[in-house]
Amino acid sequence: MPITPVSDLVARAKERIVTLPVDEVRRRHEAGSILLVDIRDVRELARTGRIPGAIHAPRGMLEFWVDPASPYHRPDFDTDRTIVLFCAAAQRSALAVLTLQEMGVADIAEMEGGFAGWQAAGGAVEQPDGSR
Repeated sequence: MPITPVSDLVARAKERIVTLPVDEVRRRHEAGSILLVDIRDVRELARTGRIPGAIHAPRGMLEFWVDPASPYHRPDFDTDRTIVLFCAAAQRSALAVLTLQEMGVADIAEMEGGFAGWQAAGGAVEQPDGSR
């Protein structure tokens, strides 16, 4: 049986999840009404910087950090705010949002375009050396 291309999996996920435009994410992040979660690898953060105020939850640990029954659970995810995930280009985040929906997380979305979209829209980025 051939492997389903990841592009197909991402396209299917995007049909079933909410994708928020960057301008809405920026507005809501500034207002504190969302929990903005960066699921990129630590090497990506070191190389390209971070969105100020976003929490980091590496993709490989995300489900474990979200699950209250997991020994790895992180209280950051005990929130009544909308959780908005992002990765580099909104592919991993689409798959992650779908997985968390399947776990029962109801108020969740991804950011359109990911970190690249944020940067292209002029969003603030904190560099690894702490500068902006």
